[in-house]
Amino acid sequence: MLYAQTTAAEKRRLFRERLATGELLRFPGAFNPLSARLIEQKGFEGVYISGAVLSADLGLPDIGLTTLTEVAGRGKQIARMTELPALIDADTGFGEPMNVARTVQELEDAGLAGLHIEDQVNPKRCGHLDGKAVVDEATALKRVRAAADARRDDNFLIMARTDVRAVDGLDAAVDRAKALVDAGADAIFPEAMRTLEEFAAIRAAVDVPVLANMTEFGKSELFSVEQLSSVGINIVIWPVSMLRIAMGATGRALDEIEQKGHLRDKLDEMQHRADLYELIDYEAYNHFDSGVFNFTIAR
Repeated sequence: MLYAQTTAAEKRRLFRERLATGELLRFPGAFNPLSARLIEQKGFEGVYISGAVLSADLGLPDIGLTTLTEVAGRGKQIARMTELPALIDADTGFGEPMNVARTVQELEDAGLAGLHIEDQVNPKRCGHLDGKAVVDEATALKRVRAAADARRDDNFLIMARTDVRAVDGLDAAVDRAKALVDAGADAIFPEAMRTLEEFAAIRAAVDVPVLANMTEFGKSELFSVEQLSSVGINIVIWPVSMLRIAMGATGRALDEIEQKGHLRDKLDEMQHRADLYELIDYEAYNHFDSGVFNFTIAR
């Protein structure tokens, strides 16, 4: 009932333990708290919270327009609804190194298991668009050092994302990844890798977990879990996929209303009300207050 029973500290501890096994952990992107609970119900290992999704949810492009308060607030809403660890996109840390430090502590307090900080300039843009620019290495390292110094829970994961591959090539991305680890990054997110061999090159260069971003319509080929595991990737995210699928289905349903005036032919595509009530654990509220749940839903 209500929120997750596992504390944020315990989620972080368990996440670190599982990450240390070297297995590939699957983190689909949640676009709201309810979808996070569905991700858990379906047996995945974690939940990802995308900055692009948070921006889109507000009707905004992913160009650094969201604030720390908005991101922390939505992150808290999602993280508290699942027993799974939640990894959140913290963009460039919302400012200078001191802002990065505050970002870490705010997201710790919000119950996240970890975050990633990127090395783009402000205003940033989607990592799979052309025309990106990255900060110099010294600035990137300051962000990571500030993040690592600011955390109070050693199990809170500080992941460094680098967008250098699209700007200066793979060799530069390898060098930047190594430097970010030396600066205190617990894991590396190499953005916009184009081939499995490029992921393998990053994997060979660092001794910390590596994340693969399997976002659609981007620079990377959409590799399978098995393919990514074969080159030693530790976390895979599908950041915007669930939102894209949900919005695609919503668009088709609206077209159906426009064309037919009803949704009778779409019922088999909908989540049944009984399944929704099961997902939100409606019946458990009956044990707290029998006046809340005192009926059944026929299937």
